[in-house]
Amino acid sequence: MADILLVEDNAEVRSLLIQLLTCQGHQVAPTDSGKAALKMAQSRRFDLMITDIVMAMSGGGYQSCADYLKMARQLGADLTLAKPFTREQLKGALETLLGM
Repeated sequence: MADILLVEDNAEVRSLLIQLLTCQGHQVAPTDSGKAALKMAQSRRFDLMITDIVMAMSGGGYQSCADYLKMARQLGADLTLAKPFTREQLKGALETLLGM
C-alpha cells in the first residue's frame, strides 16, 4: 500500500483519517501544520500527501472553499475533495491517485 503524509490541524479529523487510512493498509505520517509537513517531506519520500488547505495558522479563511479547491487544482493538485467528504469518496480518490 501507500506511504501517506497527512496534514490536518483538526485533531479529531486527523485521528479519523489516520484510522481510515491505516485500516486500508496504508502507512500514515500525520502532522498538524504545513511547516512540519515541509520538514517531513524534505527528509522522506511519500507516495501521496493529503492536506487540509485552510488551517488555523495559515492566515486564510476569507475565500470560499470552492475558491481554494480551484486554486489548488490550478497550482497542480491532482485531486481535491471538499469537506465534509465520505469514506467512499476518500477511498475512490485514493484508488484514482494510486492506481489501485
